[in-house]
Amino acid sequence: MKFALFSLVMNLPNAITGETLTAQQKFQNILKQAELAERLGFEAYGVGERHGAPFLSSSPPVILTAIAARTNRIRLLTTVTVLSVLDPVRVAEDYATLDHLSGGRLELIIGKGNDPRHYPLFGITEDEQWDSLAERYALLRRLWDEEEVTWQGRYRPPLDRITTQPRPFQQPIPVWHGSASSTRSTELAARYGEPLFSANAFHHRSKYQALIEHYRERLAFYGHDPSRAIVGSGAGSLYLAGTPEEAVRRFRPYYDALMATAAAQHNKPPFANLEDNIANGPVLVGSADQVIEKILRYHAAFGHQVLSVSVDGLTEAEQREQVERFAADVAPVLRREVPSTVWSGASAARQQGAFETSAPGIVPAFLI
Repeated sequence: MKFALFSLVMNLPNAITGETLTAQQKFQNILKQAELAERLGFEAYGVGERHGAPFLSSSPPVILTAIAARTNRIRLLTTVTVLSVLDPVRVAEDYATLDHLSGGRLELIIGKGNDPRHYPLFGITEDEQWDSLAERYALLRRLWDEEEVTWQGRYRPPLDRITTQPRPFQQPIPVWHGSASSTRSTELAARYGEPLFSANAFHHRSKYQALIEHYRERLAFYGHDPSRAIVGSGAGSLYLAGTPEEAVRRFRPYYDALMATAAAQHNKPPFANLEDNIANGPVLVGSADQVIEKILRYHAAFGHQVLSVSVDGLTEAEQREQVERFAADVAPVLRREVPSTVWSGASAARQQGAFETSAPGIVPAFLI
């Protein structure tokens, strides 16, 4: 298994100390997090996209470019790029630039997003989100794969023989499809023969497992080999301690603060309390052995090769403690137990597509 540390750049007052970081302090915190992740052997660092308080992550390509300048090896993920509301021309330009500046370390995870505030902000309705995502992604793929693109659609003005600049450094830039709530995302990923990244953040395992199973079924429909499917998964919050009791005691104030946020309320998590979430949900809270056992249970259901974890909300000292504990006590066991072909060998940008496809007009960008 491979590992990504990610952040939504959530800047809430600390649930225990009450400390509130300035925006500048929070951005510096994220840069230090990414540098630490690389030093500790994480394979990737991700930045999500949100458009409103308490998140400061409205511009992932800018943040990831700053991270690229301070790191050398780690893959750079968008977790996720809210393509349902963005101009594909702007996305093609911004992320191709980042791809060059990072030396080909970019991997895009696209999705419709998880915050309803961005729809009116960018001029679409929530009912349009899936159609908008599909149209914009089809255009983005053409802009990266072709030159002199002529196009007409619903969600932006037509294009006449447009070649975006710069051209991507990687040929092609790897794209994953974020999956949280609907088979529309898994259908889109399967159609293109590209990898899936399950949110696995707020609900029971069965909800996300059903979406992953749908993805594999639809891969076969589109002529791809589902046995070669690449799946990533998020997780709930991470908190490790010497004993499960200590982890629960130390993490409870953070969990209660997180569940009180508008984001958590929008997602309507079904868990009665922290203990219920530990037993039946995605949070990774407990001893190292307890967390390893839980991740392996989820892997048996999902078959994922990449796991992303976050330490948003903790003090900076606790962030470091948790990332170091995970890297020392959890990651080595899972690397041994769960084989992963993702980001293996030489540069992932130069590896071949994982799927042969018989679907006309589909160009897979599924890199392993």
